[in-house]
Amino acid sequence: MKIILPDGNVQEAKDELRAIRHTASHVLAQAVKRLYPETKLAIGPAIDDGFYYDFDREGGFTPEDLEKLEAEMKKIIKENIPLKPFVLPRDEAIKLMQEKGEPYKVELIEDLPEEETISFYQQGDFTDLCAGPHIMYTKGVKAFKLTSIAGAYWRGSEKNKMLTRIYGTAFANKEDLENYLTMLEEAKKRDHRKLGKELGLFMFTEEGPGFPFFLPKGMTLKNTLIDYWREIHLRENYQEVSTPVILSRKLWETSGHWDHYKDNMYTTVIDEEDYAIKPMNCPGGMLVYKSQPRSYRDLPLRVGELGLVHRHEKSGQLHGLMRVRCFTQDDAHIFMTQEQITEEIKNVTRLINEVYTLFGFEYFVELSTRPEDSMGSDEDWELATNGLRNALEEMGLDYIVNEGDGAFYGPKIDFHLRDSIGRTWQCGTIQLDFQLPQRFEAEYVAEDGTKKRPIMIHRVCFGSIERFIGILIEHFAGKFPVWLAPVQVKVIPVSEKSMEYATGVYEKLRAAGIRTELDHKDEKVGYKIRQAQLEKVPFMLVLGEKEAAEGAITVRSRDKGDLGSAQLDEFIADVKKMVESRER
Repeated sequence: MKIILPDGNVQEAKDELRAIRHTASHVLAQAVKRLYPETKLAIGPAIDDGFYYDFDREGGFTPEDLEKLEAEMKKIIKENIPLKPFVLPRDEAIKLMQEKGEPYKVELIEDLPEEETISFYQQGDFTDLCAGPHIMYTKGVKAFKLTSIAGAYWRGSEKNKMLTRIYGTAFANKEDLENYLTMLEEAKKRDHRKLGKELGLFMFTEEGPGFPFFLPKGMTLKNTLIDYWREIHLRENYQEVSTPVILSRKLWETSGHWDHYKDNMYTTVIDEEDYAIKPMNCPGGMLVYKSQPRSYRDLPLRVGELGLVHRHEKSGQLHGLMRVRCFTQDDAHIFMTQEQITEEIKNVTRLINEVYTLFGFEYFVELSTRPEDSMGSDEDWELATNGLRNALEEMGLDYIVNEGDGAFYGPKIDFHLRDSIGRTWQCGTIQLDFQLPQRFEAEYVAEDGTKKRPIMIHRVCFGSIERFIGILIEHFAGKFPVWLAPVQVKVIPVSEKSMEYATGVYEKLRAAGIRTELDHKDEKVGYKIRQAQLEKVPFMLVLGEKEAAEGAITVRSRDKGDLGSAQLDEFIADVKKMVESRER
């Protein structure tokens, strides 16, 4: 597919889908101006799964408006309007947008650097400020859909006016669009916010927006994940620590977080001194390292922490467990010599691969390089980036380079999970850091007796445990494997006559360490079975007078239906085997 650049040059598209989606956002804006000419335009970029455009319109838009806009977009596409770029000097560009009554565009132009080329794209009666590129004609937008409406502050600041954001998606053909829309419908059924409430896992309250409350079943799930985390980290020779939630401003100034991350931190004053609630665990990890003299014999030193961190997220960005204001980060900090870099990164990569494979996730890897807002020398950054690159290449892992998206203190490897319906989630990360050991003056005694600076790895497997739980809920659609399920077996007496026998079965299951509930409600057995299925319990034991007389059980599986009669001891052995093997 051909695309046209702001200077008028035409070339083959390197990212065809992004160009189609960017053009679709312009088609949407043109449709809005045709139907609702009083509307002011803000911004309309392509994004990973489609596009959006922000508008300033009194009263916003309704779902009925979206239907009208889709119809108008189809007309614009059918008209096959060419997209024609042109550039203007700053003064003329501002004048053009003022004449069109577009104050948001004027503000954008005024904020551009003096040397910036100011480019526009015209399609028929519509002109938009844009750096492009675009496809050549509107007819190239062959398959699109407007998907939702949301509020969005102008330029992301709560101090600015709330605009209306219209989301959409576009694909190169109708088949890909239909597949995507089917996935969206499936995603709605799997929404962790809906299932989390139905399954009694977690909740949110008005008294703590963005701060999750874990309910008993949710805590069982969370603790099961934590037990697994501790098991594999003990095996891999990690030492676990816990560092304070509140630490002094001086610490965060030393680490660089105060300068680079202050707007996302919660602060307080203690004894007339500034303190901050930790948004990250790493500065505390540095203090642990420095708490005693270290030798080269101590390295690599692998220190793990399940640390509760708090970050100020804007209210409009909160989203269930996926975007919260406090979460448990399954952190680890590895202190090592320069010679140990490659091997330690390979060890961490193997561990992360083991974790994701257990849950049935496929994943891809990104190598993120130095961002503009960073600290440290070019030499250190090059050494750190090459260390990550070498480890990936020695392991034969394919990776994508994500230029400029590293942490402010070092480059990183990010692991993007692909779930059961094809969506991707960024979870695990490995960050190589030369900066914090320097800023904290960390040392170890080398083999020759001299003092040297260790190198540090920051890494997570789950990332945020809360977010990982949200991903797992949607990945499994709430049907957790037996080892993860908060309730593994539901004991269902057919009537009061079999309650005594059912209670004995329930007690034996609990004594065997199987997470069990006894349904003692005065309801018909069909209702109880349907309720257990809604709760997505892996196994149901239906016990009537026949089972009581024979000392047997009748087993129903969540996934396979009626499994027939069995002996309790054999059933217990089978369930324990599934739990111990962490069978999916």
